[in-house]
Amino acid sequence: MLDRIAPIIFVFLWSTGWVVAKYAAIHSEPFTFLAVRYALSALAFLSLCLAMRAAWPGRAVAFKAVYSGMFLHGFYLGGLWWAIANGVPAGISGIIAALQPLLTAMAAPLLVGERLHGVQRLGLLLGFLGIAIAISPKLFDPATADLAHAAVPLAINLIAMCSVTYGTLYQKKHLQTGNLLPIATLQYVGALIVTVPLMLSFERMHFDGSAQAVAALIWSVFGLSMGGVGLLLYLIRRGQVSRAASLIYLMPPTVALEAFIAFGEPLTLPLILGTIVVVTGVYLTNRPVKVPPQDAKELQRA
Repeated sequence: MLDRIAPIIFVFLWSTGWVVAKYAAIHSEPFTFLAVRYALSALAFLSLCLAMRAAWPGRAVAFKAVYSGMFLHGFYLGGLWWAIANGVPAGISGIIAALQPLLTAMAAPLLVGERLHGVQRLGLLLGFLGIAIAISPKLFDPATADLAHAAVPLAINLIAMCSVTYGTLYQKKHLQTGNLLPIATLQYVGALIVTVPLMLSFERMHFDGSAQAVAALIWSVFGLSMGGVGLLLYLIRRGQVSRAASLIYLMPPTVALEAFIAFGEPLTLPLILGTIVVVTGVYLTNRPVKVPPQDAKELQRA
């Protein structure tokens, strides 16, 4: 049952991160907000570990968990939030985020020995095409026409996308066993190792403590860091990393629907058509594929 509903819950939880980022940017500097979020998330997971008496990994696995957290959370969200705060339009950032499943699919055979079949490759391509259709009006918006001033933030956004791709593949290759609760705790320690120096070096640690800021922080910790990230780690462990990454395609359309409900932002025809293409692509990527006996033997040898 959890295997069936986990992707749906993950998409909903993960998509709310864009809405939270919009609120948080008004009330706090990005690295400061993320540092507080990571610290509280680490404490929350630690409390769960103690309450459930979870078995902690050995030193080698613990180091790998901290290392993976630096890329999955620290460099990824730090780069993404900083880029948006410094001029990268949401539409362009969405296109960059949509590159992750394709990059994951290309790197997975080299790093973790995963191979996608023809239908799954078609699904990934359809997903990217659907994203391009859905956000095409934003790409032609006059406000996004001149991106020369955002060259450095764009580069940081690209690096952040590569970071989460690498972190996801590293998670799949090196952290397939062990209790996920201690691993998640240590990953947020890794995120703090990246974020705290950035906060101390570039920010004044502004957090206004308003009700909106506190609400965004609470949801970030329990909805995103515990719920969303926990489900992502579960999905990576239970299936192909490329299939788990393909769910990222569903984020921009889901965020648009949430923005329509919360802020009254219109649902455009390209968004509706693009969403249909995205859903089709994600379905093809995640549909079980029968592996011929000969191919199965080759995969076992690999």
